[in-house]
Amino acid sequence: MKKIIRIISIALLPFMVNAQALDDYLQIAAENNPEVKASYARFEAAMQKAPQVSSLPDPTLTMSAFGKMIETRLGRQEAKFSLMQMFPWFGTLKAREDAATSMAEAGFQQYLDTREELFVKVKTVYAEMYELQATIRIQEENMEVLNTFRELALSRFRNGKAAMVDVVRVDMKRNDAGTEITLLKDKRASVAYRFNALLNVAYDSEVVFPETLPALPEGEGMEQGNIEGDSLFAAHPKMQQLDKQTASYAAQRRAAVKQGLPMIGIGVDYSIISKQTEMNPENNGQDVIMPMLSVSLPVFRKQHKARVKEADFLAEAARQESVAVRNRLRADYEMARYDIRKAQQRIALYDKQLESTGQAMKLLLSSYGNTDSTMDEILRLQQEKLLYQAAKITAEKDGFSAYARKAYLLSED
Repeated sequence: MKKIIRIISIALLPFMVNAQALDDYLQIAAENNPEVKASYARFEAAMQKAPQVSSLPDPTLTMSAFGKMIETRLGRQEAKFSLMQMFPWFGTLKAREDAATSMAEAGFQQYLDTREELFVKVKTVYAEMYELQATIRIQEENMEVLNTFRELALSRFRNGKAAMVDVVRVDMKRNDAGTEITLLKDKRASVAYRFNALLNVAYDSEVVFPETLPALPEGEGMEQGNIEGDSLFAAHPKMQQLDKQTASYAAQRRAAVKQGLPMIGIGVDYSIISKQTEMNPENNGQDVIMPMLSVSLPVFRKQHKARVKEADFLAEAARQESVAVRNRLRADYEMARYDIRKAQQRIALYDKQLESTGQAMKLLLSSYGNTDSTMDEILRLQQEKLLYQAAKITAEKDGFSAYARKAYLLSED
């Protein structure tokens, strides 16, 4: 039993290593990518808006000194100090705070969307890295097979059973394969640079090219085809962002309505009175303290009505944009599901074709060893096998990229 578990663990090791490597790359990208960091900084800036709009206006302090003393019954008025604090109408500050908070939450959803879009880009380039690495591998395997074919053709030529042209034809294919391998290896650097740019690390940082990609789950792309878009994409950051914006505009409207109501001011006047010298009335020279109450008169209604209309139009724009975004998400989702199904069907087809090609190759090699047939048919079949292998690798890459897009659209981890 332990031996069986060990064999299974060894078989799954490449998938576990690649998954771990990809998770590490995603973590690095989330922490380093400048677009993600800029989006988060904008969210942090938006969070500072709520304390600004929810605070009371600063109180006003007025000081008056009289050049010529004003005579009062209790003495001369030498100076006066006035302190006034204005209070917006009840609920105004709360509405402003709600508007700013909801807009900041919308900014956070934008940050999440930027990060998730980055993850899709990283996974897409990661799949391209796999395609490149796997293509190099099959080309090198093809070169080994061609070397075997050359030895076989050369042996038959020496035995007088084949012409030298068979060896030449194999050499031509070997030259093609060698050049292709060189070009593919040269391409690794440019793909690695593009990958490192997404991670925002040094352009020449070492990148581990994956040997395999996680297999797509069985039946992937077939589910959730009939679910309504309203519920399917409700958790998507773009939809959440627009929902938060709509809530912010509703709070802005409440604040605009309340701004059209009076502001109430509460204050106090303090007058310094000097004593009279000619007479000594009761409370002679006593300073005067006078409470004050003021009310603003919002008689110019045009600005307040304009603020309300502005909030209404912005809310309507957010609602319409929400419909447009939902439609785009649905279209992209259906295309991703199609691409997944297409990749699965192509992989299944190429597996069958490769199996048939292997059987045909055995028959051809057996025939070539016992008859006077040429190498042409063997080379043609080997080329078909190489094309099927490359097409399967591309299908695996396309399926992985489509699955990454689907996971992004459904806000799946």
